[in-house]
Amino acid sequence: MSFEKDDKVVLHDKHSEFDGETGTVTQVIESMFGEPTYTISFDEGQEVGIPQDQLVAAGEAGDAEDAEADEE
Repeated sequence: MSFEKDDKVVLHDKHSEFDGETGTVTQVIESMFGEPTYTISFDEGQEVGIPQDQLVAAGEAGDAEDAEADEE
């Protein structure tokens, strides 16, 4: 799933201080390989160059976490 400017997303990157937080896409840049990378703005800062596979739409993230909790 690709994202557009102003989309709400949840970042999944264990090396980021914003891991698990919801932010807003502020910029979409196509890499030299044709894949989009994103700049995400959070309340406490921003992350630049985030690949698509580390993002989940904010509404879907809650659904996925609920499904995982139900399985346990």
